[in-house]
Amino acid sequence: MARPLLPLLLLLLALGLAAAAKSPYQQVLQHSRLRGRQHGPNVCAVQKLIGTNRKYFTNCKQWYQRKICGKSTVISYECCPGYEKVPGEKGCPAALPLSNIYETLGVVGSATTQLYSDRSNLRPEIEGPGSFTIFAPSNEAWASLSAETLDSLVSNVNIELLNALRYHMVDKRVLTDDLKHGTTLNSMYQNLPIQIHHYPNGIVTVNCARLLKADHHATNGVVHVIDKVIATTTNTIQQIIETEDSLETLRTAVAASDLSSLLESEGQYTLLAPTNEAFEKIPRETLNRILGDPEALRDLLNHHILKSAMCAEAIIAGLTMETLEGATLDVGCSGEELTLNGKPIIANKDVLATNGVVHFVNELLIPDSAKTVFELAQESEVSKSTDLFRQAGLSSHLTGSEQVTLLAPVNDVFKDGLPVIDSNMRNLLLNHIVKDQLSSKYLYHGQKLQTLGDKELRVFVYRNNLCIENACIAAHDKRGRFGTLFSVDKMLTPPTGSVMDVLKADHRFSTLVAAIQSAGLTENLNRPGTFTVFAPTNEAFQAMPQGELNKLLGNAKELANILKFHVADEILVSGAVTALVRLKSMQGDKLEVSMKNNIIHINKEPVAESDIMATNGVIYAVNSVLQPQASRPQERGDEPADPALEIFKQASALSKVSQRNPRLAPVYSRILARMKENSGGF
Repeated sequence: MARPLLPLLLLLLALGLAAAAKSPYQQVLQHSRLRGRQHGPNVCAVQKLIGTNRKYFTNCKQWYQRKICGKSTVISYECCPGYEKVPGEKGCPAALPLSNIYETLGVVGSATTQLYSDRSNLRPEIEGPGSFTIFAPSNEAWASLSAETLDSLVSNVNIELLNALRYHMVDKRVLTDDLKHGTTLNSMYQNLPIQIHHYPNGIVTVNCARLLKADHHATNGVVHVIDKVIATTTNTIQQIIETEDSLETLRTAVAASDLSSLLESEGQYTLLAPTNEAFEKIPRETLNRILGDPEALRDLLNHHILKSAMCAEAIIAGLTMETLEGATLDVGCSGEELTLNGKPIIANKDVLATNGVVHFVNELLIPDSAKTVFELAQESEVSKSTDLFRQAGLSSHLTGSEQVTLLAPVNDVFKDGLPVIDSNMRNLLLNHIVKDQLSSKYLYHGQKLQTLGDKELRVFVYRNNLCIENACIAAHDKRGRFGTLFSVDKMLTPPTGSVMDVLKADHRFSTLVAAIQSAGLTENLNRPGTFTVFAPTNEAFQAMPQGELNKLLGNAKELANILKFHVADEILVSGAVTALVRLKSMQGDKLEVSMKNNIIHINKEPVAESDIMATNGVIYAVNSVLQPQASRPQERGDEPADPALEIFKQASALSKVSQRNPRLAPVYSRILARMKENSGGF
């Protein structure tokens, strides 16, 4: 039963392959046919720019967007190329009469070309036998020529006009499927080349003139209607640079960078040629730096060269194009204007060369690879950080040839204003500058980075984030000439000591410190490691029921067990918590870390402070004592109070200030000595 399906499947496969083999132009034409079929046979739907006579066959995406170069379009329905209406019948059921090229010109919207063919004595040739292709300018194309240009043609019809028309012709039949991207055809005028570009969006250009109506068959060839009168070109891109007065600075820069040979070689490039005005807009110091640095200069110029020829008529929506420098540019259009990175900075477009096309631009496009770190930061979402480093007198590290990586907090970090610059802040900022030019994609977990402030920073690689100490990278790297910019989500806080050092230095944890010492865990939290400690504050201990607290503090083994439940043997900074994260505690049970309303929660309890960094871990301050599920005690109020434990319970009063009191210090020492009699360890 399955065998009869095989021929059908093969047929469908063949049809699919045939569709895939169609040229982009034929694909958009087919889409237009599908959209117009409800109006009858051979009807094509076209998008027409409102207020103009410009029409486009478009793909599915443009059909739904209803926009060309950001401008609204209306849908009109007309006969597909090669067909015509029949009175009283639906659609366009009749094929156009097959006649010679001269007669065909009159029925496809190129009557002016037909008229000039007659005047220039080209008519006998295109009426007679042979096989020709003519790219015929539309009537509107001839009308758009300047009066001076048109007069020079029609005043000498037997030479100038005839030569111009013959340049629009090829002595063989060439259909759109034969018009391959980047190819050249030899014209019938001195065999001068005609450049063909066939773009993925279905647009075909002939010397940057857009093909409007294609594949009109004639008895002696084929007619394609185009939207411009095309002119011969004999200059390379390099020769255009050498002859244009407005490109004098560019000419000097190209000569200094040894790019001349590339721009006069065979190929199909697009040069976005910065004018003298474009160079003058750049600060003199920046321009001199780039012009004096051969590598930066070469990157600058290569950033203005696209890898393929891009005519203006081919751009009907935004697209990203790669430059020879390796970066990308957003090329788009807004109405009649071309845009680069969203700006209408193209002053003159479609200057055709034998090896590509030149567009004149009135702004210099400086790639990241030619910028200093300071310039990269000024133009991004870390501009407030540049003010901070400048105020701290650290600009020299970010503007010279020193190879560094800047960890720059994003502007949102300073929404309440910039911090005051003092010696401590300056030292902290120095620790935001890492020695060597790094790339985030090559960083690895546990890597150590040296800062200009002589601190060592750790790299933490998580599933959804990459962090350096407590600060996580918030955007893609920007790699400059000598340095790299890492945008980070917060100010860095380099560690100043071990977990125990940090806890002892913070009066909020005096009770916890005493408990750790009582349980004999001090040495463990001082040793090298990768701990995450959820540290109960004094407030957390005071919130416990009296009987429960007495029992806990009176049992060193149970105390050690509870404290171990607050410690995990891996470092988890808050930036790594985007969903639920489960950590195995040193006690053995799991800890659940989550983010809710931008607040870290541990076992559903909110954290009071995150990312207190230590050399061997990270500390979170919590206002509750966490307990394993299986050993959560019930509160008992009938246990006798131990006076020593009562004093210990009030350890918040025995902080550093209390311990310096000559009367309380001996008591505090005796309590700790007693509690160490039953010590435990990890």
